[in-house]
Amino acid sequence: MSRSILLVALPALAVVGGLALMRSHFQNSSTNPAVSSGSSSTGAPQSGAAREELQIGFLPVTCHLTCPVTDYATKTSTGNRFVSQRFTDFPTVAEALKSGRLQASFIIAPLAMKLREQGVPIKIVYLGHRDGSTVIVSKKSKAKSLRDLRGKTFAIPSKYSNQNLVIRKLMQDQNVSPDEINFVEMPPPDMPGALASGAIDAYFVGEPFAAKAELDGSGRVLYFAKDIWPHFISCVLVVNEGLIKNKPELVRDLVRGIADSGEWAETHRLDAAKVAAPYYRQNEKVVRYVLTQPKDRVSYRMLTPSDKDIQDIADMALKAGLLTKPALARDVVDRSFIPKTIVPAKITMPTPAAS
Repeated sequence: MSRSILLVALPALAVVGGLALMRSHFQNSSTNPAVSSGSSSTGAPQSGAAREELQIGFLPVTCHLTCPVTDYATKTSTGNRFVSQRFTDFPTVAEALKSGRLQASFIIAPLAMKLREQGVPIKIVYLGHRDGSTVIVSKKSKAKSLRDLRGKTFAIPSKYSNQNLVIRKLMQDQNVSPDEINFVEMPPPDMPGALASGAIDAYFVGEPFAAKAELDGSGRVLYFAKDIWPHFISCVLVVNEGLIKNKPELVRDLVRGIADSGEWAETHRLDAAKVAAPYYRQNEKVVRYVLTQPKDRVSYRMLTPSDKDIQDIADMALKAGLLTKPALARDVVDRSFIPKTIVPAKITMPTPAAS
């Protein structure tokens, strides 16, 4: 990797290293297999078919919000059950996909392409979101552009993240060379604390970990992703090709559930914050802020991946040296499971307790 992506700087290690060692990256300790029979769930299964349970990997970022919303919806429905499996970093998700312990997950798009290049049999079947990532700098920083971060330490979720690719593009636009900013990779949940302590000077991440710094007063927005790259894509939903071949109706039901959950979240933002916050282990106020301030900070519509969407990312990843050979959109995407009609998921919110 180029010099612009470094090991986490020593100050950052001092602040977050202990936390990372104490915390398991694979947060959910469920021993259920990735696919099992016998749970209650979403759209009714086909006649004679057993109800099934499928675990879906996600990180506690709003790019993945449709995953916990679908989990919530299928707790009380009658068809297949989709259980959200919480992770805190993408390398652990990648290992779970490689080992077969996880057969479906939300993951950063360039990493999905890298895994396919390495022989992991996954296909992109849907998007997680549009926009929804933010560049945050210290509240004390006088930076007005990326140029002003020369010589500073800047955290990204992974070298395989679209955040990395977008920042590379912005560096080119602003004539900032790769060795003028010290980039470090850091799990998203660790970023706000690292900024507040001064271990890093800026970070680019999926929400709500940017809004958290805004709300606690330690950070401010330098850029919204949508202002750098309109309709920005960070994460995609991937499914193992074995599952696609052997259980296509389960995959179809999953994609339908994610699509309908996105449409519901788009029009029920306050309720979506209430649903997602416990899954994220995050204060509901923070999630609500992301979904409303401004309202277009993240979108859950236009989630069908076009060839151009995917090809642009693949070409940028190749240019950045993240891929060793060209990837073609038609080889990495399967759009056959996307519903022709998307309607809001049927979600019943709990009645507030009487005061």
